[in-house]
Amino acid sequence: MVATVNIETQLHRRNVTIERAAGAERKRLLDFIRRRVRTHEDAEDILQDVFYQLATSYSVTEPIEKITSWLFTVARNKIIDWYRKKRPESLPGGEGNPAVPLNLEDILYDPRQNPDRVYARSMVWTELADALDELPDEQREVFVLHELEGKSFRQIADLTGEPLNTLLSRKRYAVLHLRERLQELYAEFDGSS
Repeated sequence: MVATVNIETQLHRRNVTIERAAGAERKRLLDFIRRRVRTHEDAEDILQDVFYQLATSYSVTEPIEKITSWLFTVARNKIIDWYRKKRPESLPGGEGNPAVPLNLEDILYDPRQNPDRVYARSMVWTELADALDELPDEQREVFVLHELEGKSFRQIADLTGEPLNTLLSRKRYAVLHLRERLQELYAEFDGSS
């Protein structure tokens, strides 16, 4: 009887902590996700996945600040998974530059799923997400729409109302920044660090 009451108390405490964390961080998490995906509906779907993972797998023995950190980490991973499922795409790099791995598919999708490949995939997506966060909003938007969502520059121009040359310039600056920011990672995969 005492064990049952103790388990019920722990479950109640866990649920209350989860509800507080979810309520306190919902808006911030949604804003965080929304800045990284194209539509509000996609952001809501990802947010629901984050909260589902919280409810089903998080062991609440940590203070709420650590839960918040955990939520944002899960959100970042869910965003990465969302893009990965949507369309594997090339990393920004110059044609004919063998030092730069141009095809993420070689890094990200390995049917053998050995630990080194899983770690490499995780590292690439994390570094790419961090580098994208550093870009100005306009550059990030053009890069994401063109490279990750597969839209043509004409479609992006129609969508945003921006001139084609402006979009091309923004994409160029984004690629230059990402190439510089990810150079160390490229060198690591190339073995020339």
